[in-house]
Amino acid sequence: MLPISAVPHSLPAAGAAAPDMAGDRPRAPSRWYGIVLSGGLALAAWQLGRWFPLIGGPVMGILLGMAWRNLLGVSAVFVPGIGYSSRQILKWSIIGLGFGLSLGQVVQTGASSLAVTLVTLLTAFVAACLLGRWLGLTGHLRTLIGVGTAICGGSAIAAVAPIIKPDEHDTALAISTIFLFNVVAVLVFPPLGHWMGLSDAGFGLWAGTAINDTSSVVAAGYSYSTAAGDVATIVKLTRATLIIPVCVGMALWTAWRARHAETRVSLAQIFPWFILWFLAASGARSTGLIPESLLAALHQGAQFLIIMALTAIGLSSDLRRMALAGVRPLLLGLGVWVAVACSSLAVQWAMGSL
Repeated sequence: MLPISAVPHSLPAAGAAAPDMAGDRPRAPSRWYGIVLSGGLALAAWQLGRWFPLIGGPVMGILLGMAWRNLLGVSAVFVPGIGYSSRQILKWSIIGLGFGLSLGQVVQTGASSLAVTLVTLLTAFVAACLLGRWLGLTGHLRTLIGVGTAICGGSAIAAVAPIIKPDEHDTALAISTIFLFNVVAVLVFPPLGHWMGLSDAGFGLWAGTAINDTSSVVAAGYSYSTAAGDVATIVKLTRATLIIPVCVGMALWTAWRARHAETRVSLAQIFPWFILWFLAASGARSTGLIPESLLAALHQGAQFLIIMALTAIGLSSDLRRMALAGVRPLLLGLGVWVAVACSSLAVQWAMGSL
């Protein structure tokens, strides 16, 4: 739920009843109000994402949510449902994404890109930690921007958020920062690739490891060439599977740190069990338990749930607080992104694969 301070002063505090516009009867907060609001805005974002694929539905969702929150305000009756959408529905969306990943496909097509992917993953986390500390940003924001740059943008941030439990403002800020550089990457990567004389395979590997969001990877890859787009897509799918070990590692780290607190938290309490369901979904896809005719619908459903969760996160963000953060989050996102892009090229050059 939003803290009381995050609710505009002109609105009732979270948990308080809001007046009924049709009369004087108060309306008690209900989960359904926020779910319907998040879902309705997500539908609009879904359509806008189709009209403007360069931006995409997830970005549209968080932008619409932020616009509603900061221009119209969010009444207390919506708060429970917004919190539910940004947390529980978020987990369901990650599970749904598992149906779009075949374990056999990942093993077969991703082995050759593993070295570059692992180096860029490590580079992203190290750069986020060091640069974020130097910029004086919170640990949660450093982690979210690092994991978003390292793996798969907003989807990775959505998967990690339930584990580290950041402030919703940090989550919205991280997603906005990551997607900003996704759009920039689509515009600048192809010209840079041609300027450097990269091969189709080299550019595909570069785009697949250095651009965050899948839609942006595909857009940049196929704008370079069909062959580059094919390689970039396969590399991106392989990279997306690293969300599992990263989430498990963060859960273990969070549990270990909690043992020093006055109130200890067991691993069973803190472990993100939705990851196991994510693995089960991927396994069902790989073994053929899910009919091929259903896979497209499951993928579309998962994509919509992600947009809905990110819309709810946008509804939780306060632009006044974001303005107080200044340019430092953008500088962190830029620094990590440049470090990842350069490390990908460096590893490919060392391997002689450019």
